[in-house]
Amino acid sequence: MPNVKDAIWELTAADGSVIVHTGVTGRAARTGHRLTIEMQRWSASVTWRDGEPTGLKATIPVDSLQVRSGEGGLTPFTGVEKSVARANALKTLRADRFSDITFEASSIEKSVDGYHVDGTLTIHGQSRSHGLDLTVDDRGDRWAITTDTGITQSDFGIKPYSQMMGALKVADDVRVAVDVTHTKSD
Repeated sequence: MPNVKDAIWELTAADGSVIVHTGVTGRAARTGHRLTIEMQRWSASVTWRDGEPTGLKATIPVDSLQVRSGEGGLTPFTGVEKSVARANALKTLRADRFSDITFEASSIEKSVDGYHVDGTLTIHGQSRSHGLDLTVDDRGDRWAITTDTGITQSDFGIKPYSQMMGALKVADDVRVAVDVTHTKSD
């Protein structure tokens, strides 16, 4: 685990990635694409005291989402479809009204591979309790921190995008993968 006394780590997209993976459902699911979306801007602040993390706050601007790829479907995923998928996602998330996704830790507990963090996740203007299992890996001069978590959109008042009168829908459950590194202090 990190050997840190009192410090604050300020992390941004330059330190790693936040990737969202969607699925498809409905009678026409085989015609749809499973999307990989990158959140291009984000920030996180981790507070350390006596070698242990005591706080974590993260903010992701919704309008930073960029559709990277689409897998599956009947036809190849094109650049035009990326733009349409991005516009649909921003509309579904009501980015004009709810500009940020936030997470703030309420407790951080040491675990076998890193830390378990419980906190409040706010999406689409609605807040819910959410837990994260952070894996921390010592890579010599850097710490690698990863997590992979599921989020159910409807829990946050989001109606997943659909078309063809509901025959093709974005799956309600999405997966978010976070992978960051931080240089060790001397």
